[in-house]
Amino acid sequence: MAATRKRSTSRPRKTKPKPARKGAACRPIRNRVVLTGGPSAGKTAVAEVLRRQLVDEVVVLPETATMLFSAGFPRPASPQGRRLVQQTIYTTQRNMECIYELTHPDITHVCDRGTLDGAGYWPGGTERFLGAMGTTLDAEYRRYDAVIFLESAAFDDGSYSKDSPVRIETPAQARAIDLKLRRAWENHPHFHFVGSEHNFYEKVAAVLITLYKVLGVGVGDPRTAKGRGAKGPRKTRKRS
Repeated sequence: MAATRKRSTSRPRKTKPKPARKGAACRPIRNRVVLTGGPSAGKTAVAEVLRRQLVDEVVVLPETATMLFSAGFPRPASPQGRRLVQQTIYTTQRNMECIYELTHPDITHVCDRGTLDGAGYWPGGTERFLGAMGTTLDAEYRRYDAVIFLESAAFDDGSYSKDSPVRIETPAQARAIDLKLRRAWENHPHFHFVGSEHNFYEKVAAVLITLYKVLGVGVGDPRTAKGRGAKGPRKTRKRS
């Protein structure tokens, strides 16, 4: 009679699931700058001026959230839905920065918002956002050589604009997001604050001054070159 095979009584080994990849890990480059701030701060308009006026010196990365929402990406209001949206934006932002590093390696990158901006929209605040993304505040700071923070027009009565088709925040919500973002970014070693009391041309001048002083990009002080009389950026005091 043929020998019967004994069934193995040993249990199969349990393997730990591999963690989900959070986006491409690209080499941090020099000369990557963030334009950030609350809704209706003028970031995208300022970025467009930089793109046109400094065409040989900077490349502007478009705002990830606007690209997604303009294409019909859903915006659920529930906390779980908002987290999923911000996870998508964070991963897309990182990958886009890596793509621009490959396609524009020898030019200054100006980002319309940065990877840390999701903290302003994340239910639970900055620490929970960083934990969910598997990163740290220092790691996100190191991605950028300078942070230029444009304060939302929601702090000025009657100045808040909802012209953007993807802007859904009320003035009160915009102010709250602005404050969260400012707290998240303000300890960056090259943080520059431009208040909402400045008009659009003054904001442009302040950004140009910062780019020149920090990175040597541009033509120097536009107040001298064009006589606009704009005030330069001022560093904000750290909150206690």
